[in-house]
Amino acid sequence: MIRIIEDSLSRREEIFAVETEARDVSGVVSEIIERVRREGDAALFFYNEKFDGARLSSLRVSEEELDEAVAGVPARFTEVLELAAENIRKFHERQKRESFEMREGGTVIGQKIIPIERAGLYVPGGTAAYPSTVLMDAIPAKIAGCERIVMVTPPDREGKINPVILAAAKIAGVDEIYKVGGAQAIAALAYGTESVPKVDKIVGPGNAFVAEAKRQVFGVVSIDMIAGPSEIMIVADGNNSPRNLAADLLSQAEHDRMASAVLATDSMELALSVRDELERQIPTLERCEIARSSIDNNGKIIVTGSIDEAIEIANGIAPEHLELCLDDCFYYLEKIKHAGSVFLGKNCPEALGDYLAGTNHTLPTSGTARFSSPLSVDDFIKKTQFIYYDKDALARVARDVEYFAKQEGLTAHARSAVIRLEDGEK
Repeated sequence: MIRIIEDSLSRREEIFAVETEARDVSGVVSEIIERVRREGDAALFFYNEKFDGARLSSLRVSEEELDEAVAGVPARFTEVLELAAENIRKFHERQKRESFEMREGGTVIGQKIIPIERAGLYVPGGTAAYPSTVLMDAIPAKIAGCERIVMVTPPDREGKINPVILAAAKIAGVDEIYKVGGAQAIAALAYGTESVPKVDKIVGPGNAFVAEAKRQVFGVVSIDMIAGPSEIMIVADGNNSPRNLAADLLSQAEHDRMASAVLATDSMELALSVRDELERQIPTLERCEIARSSIDNNGKIIVTGSIDEAIEIANGIAPEHLELCLDDCFYYLEKIKHAGSVFLGKNCPEALGDYLAGTNHTLPTSGTARFSSPLSVDDFIKKTQFIYYDKDALARVARDVEYFAKQEGLTAHARSAVIRLEDGEK
C-alpha cells in the first residue's frame, strides 16, 4: 500500500528516498562491447541467439519485411500513429535554430547550425513494444536534417520485429533498421560492424544493460541521457477526482517495478481517498504485479501545509513528469523550476504527452531535470563558430590580444596576434 507522509518539511529524506536496483552490470557490458568491437557482426549474431533466442542470417530489416509488417498493422492504429507524428512534427518544427552572422568594422563572426550526420535510435523490445518511442526519437532527428537515421531493436525468437515498431519507423522516416538489442546494439552503433554503420549520436531508452553501454561508449559517440526508471509527480488540491489521480499515478507505476509515483496535496481527505482508489485499480491492470511493486516500494502521498509547499517539494524532486492538477495551474507553472515535462490542469493526463500531444516523451529522470532537458531537435544538431577579421580590424585589437595572452603566459599566442603588424611595418 502506498505510504502517506505528513509533516513533510521535517521528513525530506523520506520524501526523496527511492528504491533502486543495486546490481552492477558494468563488467558484463564491458565484455559485450569489447566482443562486438573485435568480432563485429559475428558477435551480434551470437548475442541475438543467446539473449533473444533468434538465429538470423541477416541483421537488416529488408524493404519487403518492412512493407509486409506495415500492411499487417490495423488501419485504425496507423491513423493514430499518423496523427501523433503530425503533432510531434508541428511541435518540434518550432525548435529549429537558424545560423547567424554579425558584421561590423571589417569583422564577421557567426554561428553555423549543422545537423549531426548519422543518428542512432535504440528502441526497446521485451515485455512491451513502444512505437511512440520511435516517433519521439526519429522525428526530431529528421527535422534537424540528419542524413542517416539508423534504428536498432531486438527481434523475437522468430527473428521478427513487432509490426507496430516498423510501422512507426516508416512513418517517422527511419532510413535503416537492424535486428539487434541490448548492450551489443549500443556497441554496434558506437563502433560499427560489417552491417551496422557507426553513428555520431545514440538516443533512446533501455534497460540497465543499455544504459550502462551508453555510459561506456560516451565520448566515442554522443548520447542523449542516461535514463532511469520512469517517474510521475502530481500536485493536486482537494478539488480533484481520486479516481483520476490514482489512474495517473498508475500510468507510470505500470512501467517498471522501480518506477516512482508521487502525489503531493494539501488535503488529507484527498490523500486517503486516492490511497483507497489505488487499491481498487491496481488489481484491474494487466501489469498489476509491476504496478503493485512500484506503488508499495516507491509510491508516496505527501500531505503538505499548502500548495506552495507542494510546489517546493516538486522542485526538489525535479520529476520526469509533473502534473499540476490545480484550477490556477498557469499561475503555479511560473513557480516550477525543475521538471522534464509539465501537464497543466485537471484534464491533462501524462499519457497525452506519451502519445499524442506532440511534446517529446524522452525526458530527464532521477532528478536530472535540474540541469538537462527533454529530447529535442537541439539533440541532433551541432554548432560551429566562424570568425573573419580584415587587416585593419586586426590592427585595432592585436595589441590587446597580445597583452591578454601575456597575462596567461602564452607568448606564442601573443606573437601570433602581432606578427602580422610587424610584417606590415617592415
